[in-house]
Amino acid sequence: MLESPYLVIEPNRVRANYRALRAAFAPATSTARIRFAVKASPVPEIIRLLNGEGAEFDVASIGEIELARAQGVDPAVMCYGNPIKKAADIARAYALGVRRYAFDTEDDLLRIAAHAPGAEVECRFLAATPASTTPFGTKFGCAPAEAVRLLVRARDLGLIVAGPYFHVGSQQTDPSAWRIGIEQAATISKALADKDIETRSVNIGGGLPISYATTAPALDEIAAVVNSAVAEFLPAGAGLVVEPGRALVGDAGTIHAEVIGIRIAPDGRRWVYLDIGRYNGMAETENEYIAYRFVTERDGDPLDEAVVAGPTCDGDDVLYQRTKVLLPTTLRAGDPIRILHTGAYTASYSSVSFNGFPPLTVHVSGAERE
Repeated sequence: MLESPYLVIEPNRVRANYRALRAAFAPATSTARIRFAVKASPVPEIIRLLNGEGAEFDVASIGEIELARAQGVDPAVMCYGNPIKKAADIARAYALGVRRYAFDTEDDLLRIAAHAPGAEVECRFLAATPASTTPFGTKFGCAPAEAVRLLVRARDLGLIVAGPYFHVGSQQTDPSAWRIGIEQAATISKALADKDIETRSVNIGGGLPISYATTAPALDEIAAVVNSAVAEFLPAGAGLVVEPGRALVGDAGTIHAEVIGIRIAPDGRRWVYLDIGRYNGMAETENEYIAYRFVTERDGDPLDEAVVAGPTCDGDDVLYQRTKVLLPTTLRAGDPIRILHTGAYTASYSSVSFNGFPPLTVHVSGAERE
């Protein structure tokens, strides 16, 4: 019997999600490419599966590059998409065969030109899109006009210009965000064309949502917006790059946990303590952005609100205080509890050993291939 907490990944669900994404965005352009954001689930079996399906890979570090290479991924289908990277890491990535890079500052562009000569580059700009469930703020992306200047500079430095790149924020639930970003990317592409620079591709990033406790827009609804915007705004011949993470692996994972104890606090609120918390898998509950669904073996019993917390001695290790979480009133210590749609950003967010608790264990069920 497996000791909780642990995450179970269903590879067949990942495969089905990949094929659905590929089919949904096929009408947009004949060169649409699905580039998996490895950070969402750096699980070797998932990387091998998606490599076999023909995916590309967005890698954020040397560690992810080496992980993907170890699973047989050709560096030619990797893009070092993190705009924050050391010169030594660029040089190492180039030595490992990576020839695509994203950037959003002139400093990083100059590092790429120096240590990855002749590489293909995408410039990340800050699109004026609605806020997502887990927004990036202004940490990434330059102004659109600056993206034009930097891509012209990239051409002059001997680099290959792919085109503009934007991200609508993680778990974006407003389909109009992609239309806004694509229209802004088209303005950049037109300005590049005036400088005799062809846009090879437009990278629309990730952010595709999945349903948690609340329902998210369907993939087909978002794809229809994207496909329409591509046809309306982008120049002929510009390929489309989509970088899903959550949309590929989120609903393919289930965390199996256990109730450690239940307490009625002095204010009368019921607290339910689990053997998993923010530091060993549930980091996306920060600010209660992601509202996961809980399933127990007592779900037919009467329900009442509960504060849900993790096992550590840290006062911030609380999953939900403001979010209304209804759990059976009969729940007891030792009861198993499943947390649904936890395939994305759980194992990869686990701490090494905070308070001595080990990182989340991952189990991949079934076969990797059909």
